[in-house]
Amino acid sequence: MICVKSNKELEKMQKAGKITAGALIAAGEAIRPGMTTKELDTVVRKYITSHGAKPSFLGYGGFPGSACISVNDEVIHGIPGPRRLCEGDIVSVDVGAYIDGYHGDSCKTFAVGEISENAKALMKSTEESLYLAIKMVKPGVRLGDIGAAIQRYNEENGFSVVREFVGHGVGKNLHEEPEVPNFGREGHGIRLTAGMVIAIEPMINEGTAAIKVMPDKWTVKTVDGKLSAHFEHTIAVTSDGAFILTQP
Repeated sequence: MICVKSNKELEKMQKAGKITAGALIAAGEAIRPGMTTKELDTVVRKYITSHGAKPSFLGYGGFPGSACISVNDEVIHGIPGPRRLCEGDIVSVDVGAYIDGYHGDSCKTFAVGEISENAKALMKSTEESLYLAIKMVKPGVRLGDIGAAIQRYNEENGFSVVREFVGHGVGKNLHEEPEVPNFGREGHGIRLTAGMVIAIEPMINEGTAAIKVMPDKWTVKTVDGKLSAHFEHTIAVTSDGAFILTQP
């Protein structure tokens, strides 16, 4: 069942979204060569808790971190640990904050120092496809239209779209209906209505779209070992279009 939010609920979700956005800013400011992904996770956790919220991901399904931190060929769900970031890495930091009964959810891929031109192009295409999708959001638009636009944009740029993981509704639960694919056919899928809240999150690979789940049962990597980028915002559908709840 898709939960349509009231204006009061959206106000609470905006509070969660702002804390989520702030945690991502703090992570981006902290990232440097030599720091561990566990240290980066600590930055996120301290920011969220210092603002009176709880990390949405900590303990979710048994996940041991406050953020999913995925490096280079890791697509999503990277577990924070002793790995040290290196010059030239790209790192996706996926963050959620829970406060007053509601969640925010957002992700950004960051450059660690100077990165390759291919990495820059991948990150640019992924982020631009997210904002292309956000501009489309309004009542009556089908999710298939949004997914098709994300898919087309990235494939035209020479990249591939992960199929096994998609965006989702957000609210009292971190993951709610509907699913929000980053691929699809125009004219298909449910229609958006005012009051819906969705997370749009393109996960785009440099090479093949094929992925694999690692033995830790969490970390997802590209099969070919090439790079992956991930950008996400939580969006409220309003009568005037999209309102980004996880905007700083």
